[in-house]
Amino acid sequence: MLKLVSAVFVLLFLVGCSNESGMSVPSTMFQSVNENQATLIQTGKDKRYCVRCGMDLVKFYKTSHTAQYHGKNFQYCSIHCLEDHLGEGITLKNPKVVDVASLKLISVKDAFYVVGSKQRGTMSRVSKYAFANKNDAEKFQAKVGGKIMNFSSALDVAKEDFKPNKK
Repeated sequence: MLKLVSAVFVLLFLVGCSNESGMSVPSTMFQSVNENQATLIQTGKDKRYCVRCGMDLVKFYKTSHTAQYHGKNFQYCSIHCLEDHLGEGITLKNPKVVDVASLKLISVKDAFYVVGSKQRGTMSRVSKYAFANKNDAEKFQAKVGGKIMNFSSALDVAKEDFKPNKK
């Protein structure tokens, strides 16, 4: 009897965690996308994971950044992890960020970051979301607050993310 009850419980749990097609339902986190919507630039068995912290790049896709170093592609879950790699004194080439509106990678030079919105961030208490179009950034800002800034300013905020409080 206990086996039957356990089997029914497991079956109900699995049905509750799937959609009509029987596939797993994606996380409801704002940062997340379906795997087929994510552009992953790394290769190999760990291509889905942040090169710095190991977080899932699909789960944290909308805050994802990419860059190249010595001809190798790197992908980060957040601007914080990108900044962490830069902090080692290396120069990354062709840095890009995900445009929240289109989910495409864009140059960080062209991005409008909404920093400090009510939308939860990745690897930070201060959220940082990028947009290719200033109008899209302003619409996002109108809904969830924050300040619009360029990459350099957003990177400066990221550098402060884990510094100890000075009193």
